Amino acid sequence: MQIRIKTTPLQDVIIVIPEVYEDERGFFCEVYRADQFKSLGLPEFFVQDNHSRSVKGVVRGLHFQWDPPMGKLMRVTLGSAFLVAVDIRKGSPNLGKWFGIEASAENKLQLWAPAGFARGFCVLSDVAEIQYKCTGIYNSQAESGILWNDPAIGVDWPIKNPILSKKDESAQTLAKWLNKKESDYFLFGKE
Repeated sequence: MQIRIKTTPLQDVIIVIPEVYEDERGFFCEVYRADQFKSLGLPEFFVQDNHSRSVKGVVRGLHFQWDPPMGKLMRVTLGSAFLVAVDIRKGSPNLGKWFGIEASAENKLQLWAPAGFARGFCVLSDVAEIQYKCTGIYNSQAESGILWNDPAIGVDWPIKNPILSKKDESAQTLAKWLNKKESDYFLFGKE
């Protein structure tokens, strides 16, 4: 089975496309293989798996972690969601730019965004489950977020009045993040 990738307008953000075998019984696919990930230039080692379930209209994000730096490989295993990555690397030619795709249990697309990107999603179906493999162990003392609707970024979310957590509702803007000393963890070219 072959895993393929498709580049995006954001350097280092990759769409991962598994080969799917389907028949009258259902389907089978490999969503991760260390050897293929390595040959494609993707991380081959992940240290944490997360699983989230949300109802329609929920936006989670835009989240990131700087210590240890955390990249995420996101996929939807139930329903559908709009997955987003935003470049927050100082000095990046794409600083503040975003990329989003609709991923679903049906299309089986995955979105890879390394450390230095804030990530989030919006649930499009009645319920969605999102799973993500992480390259860093969660550290509540070194994680943060960017406001989901920061006008300086302008993510074109497929919803206008999302259901948000208090934390996401009061997240900082990208400009405020870039003025913090911790933002120096994400210097373009330093990765």
